Amino acid sequence: MIITNSIAKNNIINYSNKNNKLSRDIRDGKLFKIVKGLYETNSNTPGYLLSGSIYGPSYISFEYALAYYGLIPERVSTITCATFNKKKKKKYDTNFGVFTYRDVPDIAYPEEILLKTENDYSYQIATPEKALCDKLYTLSPINNYDNLEKMLFSDLRIDEEEFENLDVNKIEKLSNLYHSTNVSLLAKYMKRYHNE
Repeated sequence: MIITNSIAKNNIINYSNKNNKLSRDIRDGKLFKIVKGLYETNSNTPGYLLSGSIYGPSYISFEYALAYYGLIPERVSTITCATFNKKKKKKYDTNFGVFTYRDVPDIAYPEEILLKTENDYSYQIATPEKALCDKLYTLSPINNYDNLEKMLFSDLRIDEEEFENLDVNKIEKLSNLYHSTNVSLLAKYMKRYHNE
């Protein structure tokens, strides 16, 4: 269970030196520090369940979500998350893993996010379509289908079978929200790809 500094101190209300007691609980393995002011009671909690509590609002996206859906073959250990209006990237190196956060356009942010619940934890993750659009948004602009195919299937190593399962309508709807050459090109490419 995730607990804040104030909750942790409320749990030890009878102790005169709460900071010493907290330090002892951490030393004795009763509490596990995530980041400043945030603790976890179970050291085996998977990091992705904590991502929204570390920095937010945020949802899991980019490479971590692409791997989660089987769109890329690599196992991704860094938990990559999307934010909006934060203006700078953030990275947290914790005992529960490495977490990175970067902005997507605020108008695109709330679309195509799934809320999942697991063992009394809840977290948000992009749909496969959103994760791909988020990733393409972060890359240097390209200008034709050949370069897009190279980016998708060589550089990112997107699985072609999984790619075929993506929802063209979702990609098209999302493409209007990014003002990104890459995402617009993806929408056009997918319409052509599915109409062949």
